[in-house]
Amino acid sequence: MSPIKLEKTVEKTKNNEYYLNRQGVFESNVRSYPRKLPLAIAKAKGVWVTDVEGKEYLDCLAGAGTLALGHNHNDILEALNAFLISGMPMHTLDLTTPIKDQFSEVLLSTLPNKGKDYCLQFCSPSGADAVEAALKLAKIATKRSTIISFTGGYHGMTHGALAVTGNNGPKEHLTNLMPGVQFFPFPHAYRCPTGIGGEKGADILASQFQHFIEDVERGTPLPAAIILEVVQGEGGVNPAPIHWLQHIRKVTQEHGILMIVDEVQSGFGRTGRMFAFEEAGIEPDMIVMSKAIGGGLPLAILGIKKQFDAWRPGAHSGTFRGNQLAMAAGISTLNVLNKPYFFDSVIQRGHWLTNQLKELQSHYPCLAQIRGRGLMIGIEIVDERMPSDSSGAYLGDGALAAEIQRQCFQQGLILERGGRNGNVIRLLPPLIITQDECIEVLLRFTGALEQAIKQMHKA
Repeated sequence: MSPIKLEKTVEKTKNNEYYLNRQGVFESNVRSYPRKLPLAIAKAKGVWVTDVEGKEYLDCLAGAGTLALGHNHNDILEALNAFLISGMPMHTLDLTTPIKDQFSEVLLSTLPNKGKDYCLQFCSPSGADAVEAALKLAKIATKRSTIISFTGGYHGMTHGALAVTGNNGPKEHLTNLMPGVQFFPFPHAYRCPTGIGGEKGADILASQFQHFIEDVERGTPLPAAIILEVVQGEGGVNPAPIHWLQHIRKVTQEHGILMIVDEVQSGFGRTGRMFAFEEAGIEPDMIVMSKAIGGGLPLAILGIKKQFDAWRPGAHSGTFRGNQLAMAAGISTLNVLNKPYFFDSVIQRGHWLTNQLKELQSHYPCLAQIRGRGLMIGIEIVDERMPSDSSGAYLGDGALAAEIQRQCFQQGLILERGGRNGNVIRLLPPLIITQDECIEVLLRFTGALEQAIKQMHKA
């Protein structure tokens, strides 16, 4: 067999269809993104990717939020190149190195109170494994056995993480998921579970949670922990109201229930703050971190309040806990995020995009709500021709949202959908997106929206 060589150029005869067909032969049916975004990527830089046919796309998916600094950021490339010629080991299990030492110090400094009350647990390189670790540790630390999660939440596809995930689709035909999980309604900015909406609806949900926890006849023991996303990502870019989140934190503290906050998608600048929970002024007992933390390379870490670090050595381990390349890239990422005014830029770009999208609502009533924080934006797509519910919400239109996504792809704009029926268009561009690129995103989205509505009306 001849040595394996990386292709530096793409043969013109090898188009998107060629690579997609081969992918269909090589890979399992479980692949998902290529079905909605049928391209083979040849190169990428910043906010832009280029397929093997030479077409350029604005990437507002960014590895599902992983690429905080976009593709091939110069600082990250410099850090990786320096590491590769340094002679330092790429794999160390959980043995320490100078790179790991530096990364740990920088990462801890981003946590509440400069990380003085926290320690880090390096997990296998997936956010789901960090969720698994958090669930297990919560039970060990509290000597309790149940977990409360919230509707609409997404926490991963492994057995325990899937058990606390709201989406029923991946659970179909699966039995014996982790027992002892109870779901509570999560406030929804458009589809209020109480049917009331607004702050009053969120207040009712907070009170219901408190009454349940304090009810001596609630029918179940106190839980070990609750797990939640401050801004639900896959659930349709649905932010938790600040007062609701503060109320939940107060109740959990009063009853010795650990709060696990999943910041896998919303962390590291995505919402205009290092972590989404900061806006509420709360301190989680555990913080699940992944995606952007490794500068685009696989890495997952659990931040643990030291008082709850009840692990015995080796009680939750994995071979790939020591991704040194990801730590080198992570240091560079955190250094950029910590630059003065960086988060201000994220907030400004997010506000501009959100406000421009809201202006489109007066022309396109299928855009029911624009929501999110920073550069984590959701667009609720509905069928406004159908009757609304008691809170004024219209039926979600997943078919139109899918057509909008398809038309965006044709226009050279890559984005994803989420929400209850896939009816929420999600924007997760790299945080380094420029104003001119934001304008281009809006132009391409508007053109795609018009084409999608025409196509659906023809059908």
